[in-house]
Amino acid sequence: MKCAWQELLAILPPAMRPEVDKLGREDAQELRLRLGRPVELVTHSGSRWLPRNISAQDISFVIQTASKYSPWAASTVSQGYITAPGGHRIGMCGDAVVKADKAVGIRTATSLCIRVARDFPGIAARALEISGNILVIGPPGSGKTTLLRDLIRQISNSGSSITVVDERGELFPAGFDQGRRTDVLSGCAKSQGLSMAMRTMGPSCIAVDEITAQSDCQALLQCGWCGVRLLATAHASNLNDLKSRPVYRPLLDTRLFDNVLVLRRDKTWYTERMMVCL
Repeated sequence: MKCAWQELLAILPPAMRPEVDKLGREDAQELRLRLGRPVELVTHSGSRWLPRNISAQDISFVIQTASKYSPWAASTVSQGYITAPGGHRIGMCGDAVVKADKAVGIRTATSLCIRVARDFPGIAARALEISGNILVIGPPGSGKTTLLRDLIRQISNSGSSITVVDERGELFPAGFDQGRRTDVLSGCAKSQGLSMAMRTMGPSCIAVDEITAQSDCQALLQCGWCGVRLLATAHASNLNDLKSRPVYRPLLDTRLFDNVLVLRRDKTWYTERMMVCL
């Protein structure tokens, strides 16, 4: 297991770092900072509460420190998150700024959810034998990005060239092993990045994390019928949940993906064969 732990500690207020380091270095999954309330440290065994109430200055420190070094901050803050150095993702709640019925930013953040990015080489070894296009689904926090990262690495080291469209820099932050034949495109929208990868890199496989929009699906369709293998993730608890979401309908109707890897909250997974959507 690998983690850019020092990068995580660096974005926290200095007074908070020793306790977080002591209690969470080995198995912290999330840090939740809520204005006026104690820090919640979420681990595999449950939550621990740090004896320190969060101030507005604490929240401001985390946001400013994380976004200063992140080229993706400006483009993602309107979606309610920041990708910090090391691939750690910071979700935000507070007073939203809305223009033309669309949220364009957070005026005052009152809660932060810092998801700790960890790498587990080898966890996708069993998936290496699965052929065709693969879609990884699961609820938030189930480990979709972690499994996809290792699947990319396994396929790359097995002989296939892979181009990864890593929009937020979460799949392969600095220090994470990419594999021998992996090329990473970061900092641009998935729909644009998929097209660029096809035109410029000539990959055997293209991988992308978190398909959330119709434009993402259309870009995948354009790549998928050009003889390129696809790997992707999407938010859904199971296959029935996936089928109920209109945004994914084009992928289901065309059977673009041959297999679906379904993750459970306990990080285990099973395989579903994609069938025609009725």
